[in-house]
Amino acid sequence: MSDLAHATSLSLRVSLAATALAALAGVPLGAWLGQARFPGRRAVVVATNTLMAVPTVLIGLVVYALLSQRGPLAALHLLYTPAAMALGEALLALPLVVALARAAVETLDPRARETAVTLGAGRWRTILVLAREASPAIGAAILSAFGRVVSELGIALMVGGNIRGETRTLTTAMTLATQQGDFALAVTLGGVLLGVALGVVILAELLRK
Repeated sequence: MSDLAHATSLSLRVSLAATALAALAGVPLGAWLGQARFPGRRAVVVATNTLMAVPTVLIGLVVYALLSQRGPLAALHLLYTPAAMALGEALLALPLVVALARAAVETLDPRARETAVTLGAGRWRTILVLAREASPAIGAAILSAFGRVVSELGIALMVGGNIRGETRTLTTAMTLATQQGDFALAVTLGGVLLGVALGVVILAELLRK
């Protein structure tokens, strides 16, 4: 497999894994946050929105500290592997999924929740019903998270190491090509990444409609 094909394949696999992890945790949490009312809820919402702005290099630093030889998860031997990259990017995408899922549920017709409760649905059953009602918007949120992580650089460099044939993604390969003065390759890699981003935008638009 060529370097370009491997970088493209790895970028997609890592991004899909990270998005899946973020969606599994973030959609239920966001749906719950969208319909729950409790003291301190506003602070939780503000904290979630703030986490969306955390620099990727800071997340990379945290994951690196956890997985390094002196870190609490050193025994897993995940540092400089695609799994470490997926973990870091999942943490990056999680606040975005939570915030967008929450917004999707909050904008639903209040009668949806009232109907579910009237029919005897429990708390988590109600959350599932609301998530299903908001599924187009939640689907768009998940695609937005994928677009966020597939173009990420800081985490991929810090916990992936940009190892050729192992952890080199489109973004890290593009950075390396630029540093080496191979602008033709950098532009090619950028074009592939742009194509992926365009595909995500088209899918999100289809879901919105």
